[in-house]
Amino acid sequence: MDHFRTNRLTAEKLRDDDLADLVALHLDAEVSRYLGGVRAPDVTQTYLAANMAHWDQHGFGLWALRTKDGEFAGRAGIRHILVDGIDEIEIAYTFKRDLWGQGLASEIAAALTHIGLSQLALPSLIGLVLVGNAASRRVLEKSNYILEKSTTHHGEDVVIYRIRR
Repeated sequence: MDHFRTNRLTAEKLRDDDLADLVALHLDAEVSRYLGGVRAPDVTQTYLAANMAHWDQHGFGLWALRTKDGEFAGRAGIRHILVDGIDEIEIAYTFKRDLWGQGLASEIAAALTHIGLSQLALPSLIGLVLVGNAASRRVLEKSNYILEKSTTHHGEDVVIYRIRR
């Protein structure tokens, strides 16, 4: 499952070549405001290494997203995350700001949900969203995720949405 396509996006397993694109994405304050804040390049490099290791350990993880013309669009994936002491599996997606409002998050959320529940046969998936991120909450709701609870994650107020197989 190194790569897949949706109607408008190509997803390829994260690799070292993606570092410059990820650094630019994580340095955008608007993009990063719901991701825990702007990340310095060395922090993004550590993030990339950790997410590549996730692939090696679990056989799935984050993909780099590109538009039909090959332009870097963002990142998305399925990954393990510790929430309230429980090992959960979340879908995650982040797009460059100039691509917001085009329905790409809904498109990728549907694809990730299908991969997670059907192809990987995971029992459930979560979406972990900062309380104030209304756009991402709508994406999950449109993808049939159900609001499960509110909690705190890394000192931030978040909500957890879940979908089950």
